[in-house]
Amino acid sequence: MDIDHFILFLAGAISSIVTFVLQIHYKLGAVRASALIGVFVGVFVLLFPKLCSPYLTENLPLVCFGASFIGMVSSDVLSNYFLIGISGILFTIIFLNTSVYFEGFGGGLGSAACIGLLVTLSVPILKKNGTFSNGFAQLRRQIQIKKRKKRKRKEKNKF
Repeated sequence: MDIDHFILFLAGAISSIVTFVLQIHYKLGAVRASALIGVFVGVFVLLFPKLCSPYLTENLPLVCFGASFIGMVSSDVLSNYFLIGISGILFTIIFLNTSVYFEGFGGGLGSAACIGLLVTLSVPILKKNGTFSNGFAQLRRQIQIKKRKKRKRKEKNKF
């Protein structure tokens, strides 16, 4: 693996985490946070094209913008920074290996981001006792438990 690929993997992980932080902790909203990351990296590459190799100049904005889609995930679904970073790395792997197939398709970045996030979400489900289980039922149950905890906290704070 050369330095350009390492930089792309790192950029994918960082941009997904930063988007998530901007969305959740700074209350920017998912779309604004993703757009901010995409614009920031795009402007950086346009203003300083000599800092990056031609390969990075072409692919870095796409990887950062696509990985920022992962950071748009709801904190009810995934709130672990490590797993969000891993999803960003998985997105980068998928992007690098399938970008030829998505040429001309409008949803190539979003599709690869969705696949990367779904793979990360499925790991705990597949890991449970080494058997397959109904992932959607477990995901729904986890969301319901988090909602109940939030309601209990709100009720406790009222008194």
